[in-house]
This record gives sequence, structure tokens and C-alpha cells, in this order.
Amino acid sequence: MKTDADDALSKVPRVTLAFWIIKILATTLGETGGDALSMQLNLGYLVATLVFLAFFVVTLGFQLATKRFHPLAYWLVVVATTTVGTTTSDFLDRTMGLGYVKSSALLFAGVVAVLLTWRRTTGSVAVDRITSRSNEAFYWVTILVSNTLGTALGDFTADTAGVGFEGGALIFAGLIALVALANAFTKVPKAVLFWAAYVLTRPLGATLGDILTKPLDHGGLDLSRIGSSAVIAVAMIVAVWLTERGQARRAAAA
Repeated sequence: MKTDADDALSKVPRVTLAFWIIKILATTLGETGGDALSMQLNLGYLVATLVFLAFFVVTLGFQLATKRFHPLAYWLVVVATTTVGTTTSDFLDRTMGLGYVKSSALLFAGVVAVLLTWRRTTGSVAVDRITSRSNEAFYWVTILVSNTLGTALGDFTADTAGVGFEGGALIFAGLIALVALANAFTKVPKAVLFWAAYVLTRPLGATLGDILTKPLDHGGLDLSRIGSSAVIAVAMIVAVWLTERGQARRAAAA
């Protein structure tokens, strides 16, 4: 059983409902923020990917330097993986011409390969208790690849499958609900369900971001990508602050 001492040593947050809400906000921010740089500011997918990759390296360095879980460091890296994942996926799909199906298959194989290598190297796949440097490295590589995969899946569902952004959001929300039911009523390994949910929250966030920013004739609300990103960032900061404040109060009461 996980103890308070384990939490104190771990460098990742507890996996709660609040965790998933913040994750979806982060993935939505990744979509609008990535598109803002590559499209609205016309930097293109390659340049935007390089910019966000540098952001990822800086934030990951901050996270690795911490000795225990630090909300700002952790969620900055998550946002960095969603933004670089957005532009990397778009670069593979559009600039390199792989298309959504090939890139999704390639990235899915990448996620599976990282998880198998992780398990073979450390003996397990940790999701809620990261204390060693090796587990932390595998954790963030998996997140980076899974968020890139999620972007490709979201675009495939909305565009190639033809269900649109709203339909895609409903599909991925339904799949996440099925994962939650499996977590509650089956004996499927928690690590498998965690990473399934982690991948699925990315296309959900991608389709939600597209609903906000795509033109009206493409099924979106045609809102500013920069403005939407700012609002989502504020909502995410508030959610993180409320979550940490609530956990601190419960710890003090205990």
C-alpha cells in the first residue's frame, strides 16, 4: 500500500480525478499553443517543433533537478510534451507526408517499445511512484511519445474518419469512460489502464482545442489560438493551485 512517506519521495502527483482534469487542460493547451506558433505566427511545423523541443529540454532539466514532486516543474514538462507533440505530429503527418494512419501506427509502436524497454530495464512500469532517475527518464519519454501519438489519433478521427471535432471529442471521452470502468470493475493492470487513459486524454484535448480555434466552416468556433491558450493556461494554473491547496489541508488535518 502506498504511504505518505512514499508520496514524499515520489516526483509525480497522485493519480486522482483532479490529475486527469489538469491533464486534459494541459493537452488542450498543447494543441492551441502548438498551433499558435506553427500556424498563427507562421513559424511552420519544423521551426515550432524545435522551439518547443528546447522548451521541453529546459523544463525537463528543471524537473530532474527537483528532489521531490514540485507541481510547477511537473506540469510545465507535461505542457512542453503536449506542445512539442502537437507540432511533431503535424510535421510527420503533413510536412513529411506520412499521413495520420502511418504516423499513428509508428508512434503507437514507439509507445509500446518504450514501455517494454522500461519494464525489461527496471522490472516494472511505475505510474504513481517515481523515485529513481531511470524510472523518471522512462516516464517522461513515454509521456512525450504518447502525447505525440494522441495528436495524430485526434487528427485521424476528426479528419480522415470524418467524424469532425465534436464527434472526435465524444468518441475519446467515451473511450476514457470505458477505461475508468475497467479500472473500477476489472483486474486489468493499473499501469496498462493509466497509459491507455494518458494516450486517450491527448486526442480529447486536441479535438477540444480544435473546436475552440478552427474556422467556423471547419466545425470550430474560430477563436484566437493565442487568446485561447492564455485562458486555458490560467484555468490550468488555478486547477493546480486548488488541488495542491486541498491536499495540503487534508494532510494538515490528518
